[in-house]
Amino acid sequence: MDSETLAELQEYLEAEAARDRPAEETPDVGVIMGSDSDLDVMMGSETGRPGAFDAFTDLGFAEQTSYDDPPEARFTFETFVVSAHRTPELMYTYAETAADRGLEVIVAGAGGKSADLPNMTASIAYPLPVIGVPVQEKSVASVVGMPQGAPIVAVDAGKSFNAALSATQILARKHPELHDRLVEYHDGLQEDVARTSRDLHSLGTPEFKRRREE
Repeated sequence: MDSETLAELQEYLEAEAARDRPAEETPDVGVIMGSDSDLDVMMGSETGRPGAFDAFTDLGFAEQTSYDDPPEARFTFETFVVSAHRTPELMYTYAETAADRGLEVIVAGAGGKSADLPNMTASIAYPLPVIGVPVQEKSVASVVGMPQGAPIVAVDAGKSFNAALSATQILARKHPELHDRLVEYHDGLQEDVARTSRDLHSLGTPEFKRRREE
């Protein structure tokens, strides 16, 4: 990202923070990552575990890509790459303007041993809640290593799907519609387990395993 593009992006965020918009037109959740190499973890991939993007869209959120043309969906999220080490000014601007831009919670993912984006964002955006996603196992200590008085919530390595569920739980405290969607999602999980248990029992282990591998 060149300096001109960086400055434009910061100005874009600052200008939106200064505008007065109804909550229905602003993103509810910010999803940020330290690099686009984190995308498979944060979004989810066809060959790996689902990610935050999958969780939000499963729960009826839409991705907001323009402040001037918001989606029709009531609940939305935005996505940015924000590097704590390569673009610290952007990280600061993003976190400092988050609440004024309408965000109610941030999901922040970062990888490597110096995965500082989630905890630095949490410090700057405080008291806005930030949910950290260690993209790799070696990122866990960096993400969760906050001193007393500087809180961050974090999920296990790679589990951005859970981070999105946690973000939705926070929003559901004042949005009954999201509460109902979470309950429906959980009921679906229970049904899946019950169906699997019934099939395993009725088919027998060898046949169940064969069908699962088809």
